[in-house]
Amino acid sequence: MLTDNPYLATLNGKPSISIEMVCLGNICRSPLAAAVLHNKALDIEAPKIVVSSSGTSNYHIGEGAHKLSVKTWQKAGYEYDHMARQFSRISFAERDLILAMDLTNRAMILNAAQNEAERAKVFMLRQFDPQLSSINPTSRSGELLQVPDPWGETIDSYENVLEMVERAVDGLIARLTE
Repeated sequence: MLTDNPYLATLNGKPSISIEMVCLGNICRSPLAAAVLHNKALDIEAPKIVVSSSGTSNYHIGEGAHKLSVKTWQKAGYEYDHMARQFSRISFAERDLILAMDLTNRAMILNAAQNEAERAKVFMLRQFDPQLSSINPTSRSGELLQVPDPWGETIDSYENVLEMVERAVDGLIARLTE
């Protein structure tokens, strides 16, 4: 489905692409995803990829990432600084892509969009995983695109999230640099 997406085609050739990762609290999944993309994009000359993250809730504004998220990305060799913030409508103007971690947050982001141009920027992060790219988030299989929330779980859950995120980020980078 992504190969023929008209909006994604408009990003081809842009010198810089701004991407926002979004989850619920902005302390577990989205900062981990931002850490992965930030680090993997460092060596890419074009397009320059700028990454941020946010949460649809205001639960953790101003806090750092969850200690197990930080431990997970550091163990994988990534460096990243994070301060939680809430998703804002301004992201539609400032970001080229808004990538949701789950269907609930995707719906909240889409509900905040005021027009089709803003909605066109919203995807599930895992839509970029080559093994999942044919799944439509609105179909019955859309649940397969979700990154499960590891909050309250063990380090194994965070490492599972990391694996999902890395596959999706690799697919995202391949799509943006083709």
